Amino acid sequence: MQFTDLKSQYAALKGSVDARIQRVLDHGQYIMGPEVAELETALAAFAGTKHCITVASGTEALLIALMALDLQPGDEVITTPFSFAATAETIVLAGARPVFVDVEPDTANLDVKRLEAAIGPRTKAIVPVSLYGQVADLDEINTIAARRGLAVIEDAAQSFGAVYRGRRSCALSTFGATSFFPSKPLGCYGDGGALFTSDDRLAQAAREIRVHGQSARYRHTRLGVGGRMDTLQCAVVLAKLERFEWELERRATIGARYRELLAGVEQVRVRPDRNSVYAQYTVLVDGREAVQAALKAAGVPTAVHYPVPLHHQPAYAAYAAPGACPVAARLAQRVLSLPMSADLSEADQDTVAAALRRALA
Repeated sequence: MQFTDLKSQYAALKGSVDARIQRVLDHGQYIMGPEVAELETALAAFAGTKHCITVASGTEALLIALMALDLQPGDEVITTPFSFAATAETIVLAGARPVFVDVEPDTANLDVKRLEAAIGPRTKAIVPVSLYGQVADLDEINTIAARRGLAVIEDAAQSFGAVYRGRRSCALSTFGATSFFPSKPLGCYGDGGALFTSDDRLAQAAREIRVHGQSARYRHTRLGVGGRMDTLQCAVVLAKLERFEWELERRATIGARYRELLAGVEQVRVRPDRNSVYAQYTVLVDGREAVQAALKAAGVPTAVHYPVPLHHQPAYAAYAAPGACPVAARLAQRVLSLPMSADLSEADQDTVAAALRRALA
């Protein structure tokens, strides 16, 4: 059993993937080839935004979005401590200071009730994370941000394809930033990512930043990065888009079946006004190491996203007071992610659920 079954996915899409890759090999435009614009058009239409800008990774997506906001030294950006390091890393790299707000105990997403208290005179943006595939409380966050004149960047690395109150993740705020890392709900075969916005000015800034700040060839009008997504990776995502809607339906079905099989086991909750694309299917357990060991012995792979919250990491500890964000700290000790992919069989799912119940007993 695999934690994320990319082999079965490739077997189902082999003809399309191989043909798309061969087309790039034939035309030889490996950087900014025609597949880049084709993918951007398709993704913008899917998400429901005016613009999509493909970039080199989900990390670059966040960094470029922050750079497009023209942050100044000393500016603050509010975010969650319960995320992958890139969320805080890019804030620091953009020259700002991360301000951590604790998360909800049942969704692990940023707790909007704690948000306003964290906003200060130097706050310039909010970066909520749509964790495990479920969008955070974006409407409430946007309302607070609009009142204070703040930008909102949805870190949607795990939630592309998710629906929140009738709208898609990545089309809910100033910017949506996602990742096409291979294990994501929509992944390529290396690194890749995308930015989404309906703001013409910010879209143009992002396009310039991803090519070293160029507004035209060798005309550098702003500070930029080498942030382009390779044509080959765009070709892979185009092929995967062919069955992406089916995969989203399968993820929903598998997620619902996990909930039934694991009734009585504490699980990350999905709010009724949104869905989850289950980048991970996550339960909450005590004595996690022993549970993981029992599952491993039963042939069930697991993962922990994330074992140490960002405000406890040496690189970011200076940005939080001792004892800050206790909910995130407790979740970090208890979260456990189970195998999840669109090709997970019912038999494997039954094995996972039975092994987990035995381990918890």
